[in-house]
Amino acid sequence: MCSETSALGAGKIFFIGIWWVGVSALARYYRKLWYEVSWSDGGKPTFITDTLEAEWVKVFFGHKEENLSDDIDLVVYSEAIITKPDLSKQENLNANPELAKAIKLNIKSLSYPEALAEVVNKKKCIAVAWTHGKSTTTSILWVILAGGTTDASVLVGAPVKQFNNSNLYFWAGDYFVIEACEYKRSFLKYLPFITVITNIEIDHLDYYRDLDDYIDAYKSLQSQTSGYIILNWNDPNCLALRSIWKLQIFVYDKYFENLDSEKIYFPEFNLQIPGDHIEFDAKLAYTVAKLLGLDDQHIISKINSYTGIWRRSEIVWTTKSGNLVMSDYWHHPTEIKLTLESIKQKYHDKQIFVIFQPHQYSRTIELLDGFKTSFNSADSLIIPDIYFSRDKKEDVEFMTTDRFVSELKQNYPNTINWNGLENTLELIKEYDQKNPNSSVIVLLWAGSVDDLRGELVG
Repeated sequence: MCSETSALGAGKIFFIGIWWVGVSALARYYRKLWYEVSWSDGGKPTFITDTLEAEWVKVFFGHKEENLSDDIDLVVYSEAIITKPDLSKQENLNANPELAKAIKLNIKSLSYPEALAEVVNKKKCIAVAWTHGKSTTTSILWVILAGGTTDASVLVGAPVKQFNNSNLYFWAGDYFVIEACEYKRSFLKYLPFITVITNIEIDHLDYYRDLDDYIDAYKSLQSQTSGYIILNWNDPNCLALRSIWKLQIFVYDKYFENLDSEKIYFPEFNLQIPGDHIEFDAKLAYTVAKLLGLDDQHIISKINSYTGIWRRSEIVWTTKSGNLVMSDYWHHPTEIKLTLESIKQKYHDKQIFVIFQPHQYSRTIELLDGFKTSFNSADSLIIPDIYFSRDKKEDVEFMTTDRFVSELKQNYPNTINWNGLENTLELIKEYDQKNPNSSVIVLLWAGSVDDLRGELVG
């Protein structure tokens, strides 16, 4: 760590929109190198921001020009601040007063993917990239690699419980493991040594034209990977990436096939987190670890010790009435279906009371057919609202919460529109009191519904 610090030297970095977890991990990285880090966010304090303050990161809530001092060396911004799709990117950037000031002062300004690329492209980057399961697989790799012989740093899109709810493991070695998001082809900023692609299911149709365009992005990522490509042989869209390229490794349910077409069978894992999809994520992490030369005894013991991450079937607490509250970030139909199935399997004697907040009006329209078959394991389904992010006016006007609930009611008659978070909070409290020791209350979200957890504590 010392050699890397001395090579880079200290400076001042300002982050915009740091609530987004990957951005906060990059802020931690620069703090490890003794940079002076400050940030602003339009939201309110969370445990993420609280922990960063404790790590000597200066905090501003609200975006104001005066937050940014003139002596900043680098500005890193979350693309979440580009929230007006009818404007050009430059107009969106100018709409943020801090970034507008940075541009005016000619301060180097990078989006989060661009800034992360400047770090990881100097390393042997291991990019975990697909539609579902990026954070889980990356965090399992963290548990395997931390303190091991590979000297790997790991950046995760969610805090890892086993490491004091941090989202960065830093070591000045050769490898750097990251989540590589496909939105707007962001992952093409990276030049991986190993790329893991386990499933490809169309998403982000506010950017991608269609499935072919989506798959083409993954093909581009494959073409700029210098080492190994790990593919799920069972996924039909992954098979579209097949080539005669000698460095492809195929993962099946029971084994993976190495470069010599030798079958390496997976050992039996004793996972603490339920779900076949979690077990497959563990198999992917196992495959990467074997490529890096780690031995089975070490890998298996670390995988079996894995206790999960924030927002992934996270057990928040038990209410005074004896009901379990869980929080889960999944918001794609396939993710929701698999997660609720695993929860129902584990808590088969409980009622599954689900509060689901769809993320984006446009995505709700695009994925509507999938949502109609995602909630078979839910006994009750509450929709508080649809979370607004980068949405066009016509999408907001078309896909109202009432329309979405009406569509879901065709398959799930117990679906209710509860008209906002405040009303939903009161409903949860009432349900909890009237149904003691009976239920798992699940917050499904990628927006603001998780804020209710703090209101339910009392």
